[in-house]
Amino acid sequence: MAESVRHEKTARQLRLLSDALDSGRLGPVRRLVNTLSPAEIGNLLESLPPAKRTVVWGLVDAEDDGEVLVHVGDEVRESLLAEMDPDEIVAAVEDLDIDDLADLVEDLPDAVIEQVLLSMDRENRERLEQVLSYPEDTAGRLMNPDVVTVRADTTIEVVLRYLRLRGELPEHTDHLYVVSRRHQYLGRIALSDLLTREPSTPVNRLVDDEQPAIYVGETAAEVARRFSDYDWLSAPVVDENNILLGRITIDDVVDIIREQAEHQALSAAGLDEDEDLFSPVWRAMRRRLIWLSVNLATAFLAASVVGQFDATIDQLVQLAVLMPIVAGMGGNAGTQVLALMVRGLALGQVSASNVRVLLWKEMRVALLNGLALGAVLGVVVLLWFKMTGLAIVIAIALTLNLLFAASAGVLVPITLRRLGFDPALASGIFLTTVTDVMGFFTFLGLATVVLVR
Repeated sequence: MAESVRHEKTARQLRLLSDALDSGRLGPVRRLVNTLSPAEIGNLLESLPPAKRTVVWGLVDAEDDGEVLVHVGDEVRESLLAEMDPDEIVAAVEDLDIDDLADLVEDLPDAVIEQVLLSMDRENRERLEQVLSYPEDTAGRLMNPDVVTVRADTTIEVVLRYLRLRGELPEHTDHLYVVSRRHQYLGRIALSDLLTREPSTPVNRLVDDEQPAIYVGETAAEVARRFSDYDWLSAPVVDENNILLGRITIDDVVDIIREQAEHQALSAAGLDEDEDLFSPVWRAMRRRLIWLSVNLATAFLAASVVGQFDATIDQLVQLAVLMPIVAGMGGNAGTQVLALMVRGLALGQVSASNVRVLLWKEMRVALLNGLALGAVLGVVVLLWFKMTGLAIVIAIALTLNLLFAASAGVLVPITLRRLGFDPALASGIFLTTVTDVMGFFTFLGLATVVLVR
């Protein structure tokens, strides 16, 4: 429901912007744009064709430029940066949090990166270099090194005095982290405890040591899973010696989850989640051509199977009418299993320990569905063509192809994962090949054996 409301709001804003731009009235456009959050502005910019995008980008308040750049995809960001001069870019990004700046810095021109680094104080520059030293899609790359730490041997009064001297807290701070003299993570203390307990209360009496820290090398997917499982708002990040390095907050994890969902949805079609909706025709064509070429090759494989039975089809033209049903039903059934498997792999729910159980379960489901749908299809074919043998053949072929589809839906993504490929990106092509080839082969093969004299 909330997602639907958000989409309707975006569509309404887009209509208002387009109408104002078409009329040439930039005043209303500026007022509308600058009532939105940076994330909403980013979403609108991605929804506009390049010419209008350039106009709207020029109307965004300069103080929001950096946050907007964080909330758009790589291709759109590249086009927006191309509209800015180096001084504008430096001004836009210099006040960003370290974790957000780390996401942007590699997309900036080298000369601008140097200016950004020179504009930072030594402490923040070292923090940025620390974050950039970790691989992408790891906890180290996601974390913000700006954390508030306290010692266990102090009192609440001392901590509150320190916070007043500090003047402000990092965004999304719900806990302070308790560390040892060697800066090792010991636990956390909630801000609510600091405000509700007696000032003389020792910190070590309030330490919550139940939340485990996240290792700096953990993958982004594992970080997102742990936040989801434990309902965290923030979590500490440590190295192999339990030294506190930074923290990850829920806003970054929401971004990870959204990116994972977009990746799964678009990768299934061979697309890149960072592709601009209005990317140049030539660039979009080249990207899609690769996977379309693979699809073409697999289509020839399926066609070659059909070609082996051309004599059978010549004798029974009904086969040409019915064989797409067998292949299509297999493809749909396999896609259902594949969606469950890709999600299970992404969430860490599928492993070598439960693959056999999953395969056995899906094979039984496929068998029952095959028998039920095969019986229905057999009756329809019998009433349509008045051929008992053909009805039996298509019922058996459909059941067998659903079994092939189920096994492919389970085994293909697991095999691709073990070979180091992204299951979301390539599984669909191989699944379709299996269901088409085996669907045609079983149906036409059985028809040749049973019906052709």
